[in-house]
Amino acid sequence: MKILELRADLNSYISANKLEKKWLKSKLLFEQNTKHPSLNTELLEPKWRGIYSFRLDKKYRAIFFITEKKEVEIISITNHYKK
Repeated sequence: MKILELRADLNSYISANKLEKKWLKSKLLFEQNTKHPSLNTELLEPKWRGIYSFRLDKKYRAIFFITEKKEVEIISITNHYKK
């Protein structure tokens, strides 16, 4: 499944947190196999919203939804364990 180009703010977040390599690796794995075990892809609650996430590493996750054209739009990249 193809991931659409990231918005400028998401690219800035990736750069600011030095996640470029992790993002590229996770993106490649996701586009090859959305259910790759290291991604831990999951449908978030409430499920009716259709919002998913996959793991960049143990700390960061990409939040996304699937468009009508069956493409993936990343809406956020977040620190999964905020204090």
